[in-house]
Amino acid sequence: MWDTERNNGVLIYVLMADRDVEIVADRGIHARAGAEAWKEVCAEMEQAFRRVDFQAGALAGIAAVSRHLARHSGPARTNELSDKPVVR
Repeated sequence: MWDTERNNGVLIYVLMADRDVEIVADRGIHARAGAEAWKEVCAEMEQAFRRVDFQAGALAGIAAVSRHLARHSGPARTNELSDKPVVR
């Protein structure tokens, strides 16, 4: 996620056991969106997860990150990273 052309990769890390979320944003998008934006997305997702509404929480988080990317990175040229979830 660190090697995108615009340094705008974003990882949404979900620890299901704790219903905890962390967002790791590459330096380009983080510098534009700011730490507070990512905290707000995490809080929204965590709130839904505490209600055991995992689908709504995940979709809301993805949509919020997408809005930040659209607002701060300009028009997408290509998707340089896979959108496939990784479960470990």
